[in-house]
Amino acid sequence: MAFPPGFLDELRSRLTLSEIVGRKVVLRRKSGAEYAGLCPFHNEKTPSFTVNDRKAFFHCFGCGEHGDAVGFIMKTENLAFPEAVEKLAREVGLAVPRATPAERERAERAATLHEVVEQAAHWFEKQLRLPVGRHGLDYLRGRGLDEATIDDFRLGFAPDSRDGLSGVLQRDGVPLDKLIEAGLVIQPDGGRPAYDRFRGRVMFPIADRRGRIIAFGGRVMGPGEPKYLNSPETPLFHKGANLYCLDRARLAAAKEVPIIVAEGYMDVIALHGAGFTGAVAPLGTALTEGQLGELWKLADEPYLCFDGDNAGRRAAGRAAERA
Repeated sequence: MAFPPGFLDELRSRLTLSEIVGRKVVLRRKSGAEYAGLCPFHNEKTPSFTVNDRKAFFHCFGCGEHGDAVGFIMKTENLAFPEAVEKLAREVGLAVPRATPAERERAERAATLHEVVEQAAHWFEKQLRLPVGRHGLDYLRGRGLDEATIDDFRLGFAPDSRDGLSGVLQRDGVPLDKLIEAGLVIQPDGGRPAYDRFRGRVMFPIADRRGRIIAFGGRVMGPGEPKYLNSPETPLFHKGANLYCLDRARLAAAKEVPIIVAEGYMDVIALHGAGFTGAVAPLGTALTEGQLGELWKLADEPYLCFDGDNAGRRAAGRAAERA
């Protein structure tokens, strides 16, 4: 049985692994989110079985058994994967969705949009290294970014052209309606020609929690408004439920690195460069309840590190009140 995309992520986010394992294993807290006990999968006298709530996995250094909450239930209760998922979903009050033709169609459409957005990210990266992207590259270097950082964060450039991206991707076989649905192209009313959403901007790809590119933020070069322009809401991108570099912060949190919320993309990249790899930022909005929920999945006490001006202080105050 195939479960709809996102359902398993939601299920795992609601589970506390130590509570599930603790029903069958006497666990002793080692430090923070890590516990130890006697392995239930082989006979031992000295504990070599560990559970980590932050990383959401168990591992036995004696026999090598390893997995997450679903895997633990499968192994200890001899259940198939769908049965273990349904059992855990009932425990946390999460309805198990049944895949319908419409849901399968949405999943297939999302997979296609992921491919389109990935193609766009690759094209933006290429433009940054061409003469047309010289201003963007100079800006990034002027902000202190080296080549490795630019490549690591997949930074790019959108030329100041009405159909630079859309023209290339359509020639590569991407339908115009997919470019519009992915938020890359704007279709005006009245039958006027469509045009690229991002023009004359340094491009910051935005990934989902699994590291897949789903949207973009673009900073204008020179005068112009808005200074930063983000992708609109799309089937892939819901700005109030995601954070810039959330995928990287999840990996950092597994190593118990502090989670820090900064104001913007460049702030986050600078913090990562300084070793604070748990840094994230909102996506053009004030910090939302959904984003706070994501942060609390990573850390009990995330830090707010907004600008020190009046606007930054007000933003921090609103975030504290919302928390």
